[in-house]
Amino acid sequence: MASGLVTLGIDLGTTSVKVALLEAAPGHPSGFVVLASCARASRAEAESEAAGPQGREQDVSRIIQTLNECLAALPQQQLRKVRAIGVSGQMHGVVFWKTGQGCVWTEGEAAPVFKPRAVSYLVTWQDGRCSSEFLASLPQPESHLSVATGFGCATIFWLLKNSPDFLKSYDAAGTIQDYVVAMLCGLPRPLMSDQNAASWGYFNTQGQSWNLEILRVSGFPVHMLPNIAEPGSVAGRTFHSWFEIPKGTQVGVAMGDLQASVYSCMGQRTDAVLNISTSVQLAASMPSGFQPVQIPDPAAPVAYFPYFDRTYLGVAASLNGGNVLATFVHMLVQWMADLGLEVEESTVYSRMIQAAAQQRDTCLNITPTVLGERHLPDQLASVTRISSSDLSLGHVTRALCRGIVQNLHSMLPVQQLKEWGIERVMGSGSALSRNEVLKQEVQRAFPLPMSFGQDVDAAVGAALVMLQRSLHQKES
Repeated sequence: MASGLVTLGIDLGTTSVKVALLEAAPGHPSGFVVLASCARASRAEAESEAAGPQGREQDVSRIIQTLNECLAALPQQQLRKVRAIGVSGQMHGVVFWKTGQGCVWTEGEAAPVFKPRAVSYLVTWQDGRCSSEFLASLPQPESHLSVATGFGCATIFWLLKNSPDFLKSYDAAGTIQDYVVAMLCGLPRPLMSDQNAASWGYFNTQGQSWNLEILRVSGFPVHMLPNIAEPGSVAGRTFHSWFEIPKGTQVGVAMGDLQASVYSCMGQRTDAVLNISTSVQLAASMPSGFQPVQIPDPAAPVAYFPYFDRTYLGVAASLNGGNVLATFVHMLVQWMADLGLEVEESTVYSRMIQAAAQQRDTCLNITPTVLGERHLPDQLASVTRISSSDLSLGHVTRALCRGIVQNLHSMLPVQQLKEWGIERVMGSGSALSRNEVLKQEVQRAFPLPMSFGQDVDAAVGAALVMLQRSLHQKES
């Protein structure tokens, strides 16, 4: 592996923008080092009357401004060495622009930057304007993935029905990461990876094509759909110098933040990546040649997302993770306030974990699904097998941590992972790193070799994809 090769990774998240500079390092265990990185909150939420109270939109100008601030914070001498740029970002969302007028390049005080021009707000993945009734009225997709509110194609259908004039102002559409790639390369028509296309709905991953006939019959503006290309393959080259990054630098086709995050810490194909933060994701690379059944099943607990090189990730995504523990802590603090005692949440959290660590087992059984699950939206939480001997803080906290992990295990059991050839679990996420009891319960439910404390970072993953592709090109 040649050293000295530098790539830039960009991740355009829901709440923040992250950038990372990676350099190939042959002697390093991971094969690369992070030279510099920066993360900034984008604070891009925007109000839109047309979308109503369920709408979730963001101001693209603010997202790009945050991206510019992040790049300005990186060492200029390292930016000059950048040979490739990888971009990832929030999936499912959609932004519209006018071809050839999507941005204007300005020579800033310090460096050339682009500013959005004929661009709509970004309708994010959290958008809730498409009701169950509206979704039921849409044509059945020819895909293995169901269509939900917040998915790009569902949003376009909604606009077609409720704001048809809005769509007439634009002729191109993509995710926010597709927009950035198109602007950097001056693409006449946006390119989209199958990772992002699958997240929009109405995309057949086997045929690598949009459901054009189904969409055309419904009057969908198919001319707006991007062309499809491999994630991380070269979308084009920068047609301006950008900050200190030279003009003509390769830019990769944008990837999904889930895939880039997993790529950042999955050392081998036989690794599964478990992330417990606010919510929980367990992702595993499917065996080569795997193809999902091409009929959507909204009740399935595992979804299959396109990964790299025509493979898939099997993903169990639980809505109940660290947020459940936070709800429990908040309840205890509230109870104590009702009893006239003031206690800090951080004190309660550390004491309850301490108590649970000393309580190695319990017969108490907690199903922690206070937020339901996507495949079981009406399920609530429950507590069973309550006996007078299992009511200490240690018992309840141990049962709660066990319940979070057991709920995930019910969605994707360890036996299934083994059948897929998984040999090790890479644990990451803020809730897992701070909680010894959760770690114990993960090891109990998934008795495989474990590695905790992995840093899951989509910006690093996006840079790493480009770094490895660039090295592969050099070798061949």
